[in-house]
Amino acid sequence: MTKFTQEQVDDLNSRIKTAEEALEWASDNLHPKVAKASSFGAEDSVIMDIMLKINPKFRFFTLDTGRLPQETYDIMDVVRKKYNISIEVLFPDAKEVEDMVREKGVNLFYESVENRKLCCEIRKVHPINRILSTLDGWITGLRRDQTKTREDATIFQLDHGHGDILKINPIIDWTWDQIQEYIKKNNLPQNSLLAKGYPSVGCEPCTRPIKPGEDLRAGRWWWEEGGNKECGLHIDHK
Repeated sequence: MTKFTQEQVDDLNSRIKTAEEALEWASDNLHPKVAKASSFGAEDSVIMDIMLKINPKFRFFTLDTGRLPQETYDIMDVVRKKYNISIEVLFPDAKEVEDMVREKGVNLFYESVENRKLCCEIRKVHPINRILSTLDGWITGLRRDQTKTREDATIFQLDHGHGDILKINPIIDWTWDQIQEYIKKNNLPQNSLLAKGYPSVGCEPCTRPIKPGEDLRAGRWWWEEGGNKECGLHIDHK
């Protein structure tokens, strides 16, 4: 596994300023031990399109939690066929899910923040840990204006929660309007939930459409009070 130092990461951030430059660097220096994590939201549509224009053999993976909306499965197939790509679909450990549901119920996440985080951990964090342990870097769709916990993020970061592999956030400084402009200009396929008021799409029982004037991620874990809600995939553990 290739290890990066903070000095190397700082140097990359000083030299590389655009999504295209970041993804070209990833293709030249990390492929095939780098992959894009995709939940098939708007940001993912943009990044996947840029990536495949650079390297048609870039790798992509997604987390099938077992609770995804049908619309997400639909767009997954549309994207796979449009670009003629393979998407690595990761599933949670069956016994972990069975034990959790047996002890706490199918809809445990509505009962407490601790239960919700446990569900996210089993259905999302554990599966992604497995694949990230085999990679030198992973590519995300994070943007600074999504949550307070992301406002200091940079294009290149050391992922302290995953063995200090390289985390690449190519559109970290893009706005939602820029995302929409790129999608329209390039006629990209989108998850149909986006047109129904879902700017951020997660598991079906944990996501609702947002109301006018609400934050773009207000529909995620909508029953919980307060902001900065995360599933655990992008927590800096250092």
